[in-house]
Amino acid sequence: MKIAIASGKGGTGKTTLSTNLAMFLGESESVVLVDLDVEEPNSHLFLKSELLRKEDKMKMIPRWESGSCTLCNECVELCNFHALICLGNEILIFPNLCHSCYACSELCPTHSLPMEAQKMGELSHFLAHPIEFVEGRLNIGEEQAVSLIAQTKKYVEKHFYDETITLYDSPPGTSCPVIESIKDADFVILVTEPTPFGLHDLTLAVETTRALGKKFGVVINRYGMGDDAVETYCQNENIAILAKIPHLLEIAQCYSAGKLIYPEVDSFKQALEEIATFIKTLSQEEVVQ
Repeated sequence: MKIAIASGKGGTGKTTLSTNLAMFLGESESVVLVDLDVEEPNSHLFLKSELLRKEDKMKMIPRWESGSCTLCNECVELCNFHALICLGNEILIFPNLCHSCYACSELCPTHSLPMEAQKMGELSHFLAHPIEFVEGRLNIGEEQAVSLIAQTKKYVEKHFYDETITLYDSPPGTSCPVIESIKDADFVILVTEPTPFGLHDLTLAVETTRALGKKFGVVINRYGMGDDAVETYCQNENIAILAKIPHLLEIAQCYSAGKLIYPEVDSFKQALEEIATFIKTLSQEEVVQ
């Protein structure tokens, strides 16, 4: 099972749920938690982990070879991301705009744009007993997160068995990094909060998830602090509410101290039990199918 934990906006409690759910499930299941919020990964803050492996992750960027180039301008016209321009008698390349699509390199008539590797970030693999934890971390200043997210997911697929429950701690929002994170998930948990902002961004996340044809459900975090508009929306849209995590001072205190919450707050643990029961039922349905 691959389960993506996502949210339409930041700060809804996505990482809180991801880390606690992973450790809770890990008490009885084989679990790997994957932090795909590569621009600002913070799952590690709540886990006591031991580094097992670290490796650089690269992206491919064209290098202009002036000696063979005829300045035909074909590469500039081909690039959909405006990563190349012809200025006078040279081709300028903007690495932060390049999406490594290889179009300019492969279609250059004089082969003047060979691709070369450039470090974009790091992947780290930890043991956070009883689970395993994988983190992608983008270099400061890098703008293209999708490639690192894809490479992090490939690492997990290569090193873990199909019987493992994989939890993706996804980036917030509904842009390209989120699409890459959830596109091959078996189920998506959308975390929201009972506020006007939470409802607005939840509707965007629901539209995105439906457009990808994914099964999904909602977890309402900080339940009791706002209104019932999120619940009404879910009822009207026939969206399953998997759990409601109460708005409690004890939860905020644990979070602020970088501690796991479910060992200390019974209501939080009960919410995790509801989600875990749903996941196990879903897993059995997948096996039957």
